[in-house]
Amino acid sequence: MKEIKSIGVLTSGGDAPGMNAAIRAVTRSAIFQGWRVFGIYRGWEGLINGDIKEFTSSSVSNTIQRGGTILKTARSDEFRTPEGRKKAYDNMIKFGIDALVVIGGNGSLAGAQALAREYDVPVIGLPGTIDNDLYGTDSTIGYDTALNTIVECVDRIRDTATSHDRIFFVEVMGRDAGFLAQNSAIASGAEAAIIPEEQTNIDQLAQFIGRGFRKSKNSSIVIVSESKKDGGAMHYAERVRNEYPQYDVRVTILGHLQRGGTPTAYDRILASRLGVAAIEALNEGQRNVMIGVKNDQIVYVPISKAIKLDKPVDKELIDCLAILSI
Repeated sequence: MKEIKSIGVLTSGGDAPGMNAAIRAVTRSAIFQGWRVFGIYRGWEGLINGDIKEFTSSSVSNTIQRGGTILKTARSDEFRTPEGRKKAYDNMIKFGIDALVVIGGNGSLAGAQALAREYDVPVIGLPGTIDNDLYGTDSTIGYDTALNTIVECVDRIRDTATSHDRIFFVEVMGRDAGFLAQNSAIASGAEAAIIPEEQTNIDQLAQFIGRGFRKSKNSSIVIVSESKKDGGAMHYAERVRNEYPQYDVRVTILGHLQRGGTPTAYDRILASRLGVAAIEALNEGQRNVMIGVKNDQIVYVPISKAIKLDKPVDKELIDCLAILSI
């Protein structure tokens, strides 16, 4: 196996709070190891176009508290093609990059896996996504911050809702995973969460309406996972208007508000630990693994498993919300 002397680090896909803490940790850990570090701007697109700059320790100074990503991020259709990946690999050779640390979600790690398979490149993935949907890790970088942002927003919505007999549908991100919706519903005292994991089992709206509203409650908040399949919160609000016209309905879609902001202490610590562990993994000869955390311990998860296997929402959380929302 070729000795590693320099690494590249990139962020890809949607940004997540804590990515800068991860970049900082990867950079400084690699320099501590005696390796050179190259920051690759705008994700896979930047690797294709040679948008690459050598980093020093000072390059990541004063970044741990910043949201977003100093390396920028972009989607890359070209990288999905063999020709695009060939350009990316050629630039790794040109800049003398021996291994990559890729910070991102499912799509980003799938790209890393493709490059590793085609060119035998050592790649380490870090789970950077607010959706918390990567298998093998209890939490992903950015999830805790996004969760806290949602709870703060729902608290404010509740303030304005208390004098109206209304149902408020609040749509949150999560793609095909209900972690943000389920846990923000518990944390904000919402009456229900409508999540993808439960859609095949029951009519979640009918179940919620069927409970009725307590007389002591003069508003109800339902957290809904965004969904391309059924249209998310707007779909359920329309159903209420058609099927239960006695209720007044409002919709709030939080959108990209959830992605921004200063990362929480938890996300900063998680990102820092994972970044250090990424360099340790490369130094041990590991490749094509995602660094995760299980029961507060660092774990190595094959990237193939991290992106292919479903991460289930704990049924206990679903039961917890049902009990507390009576």
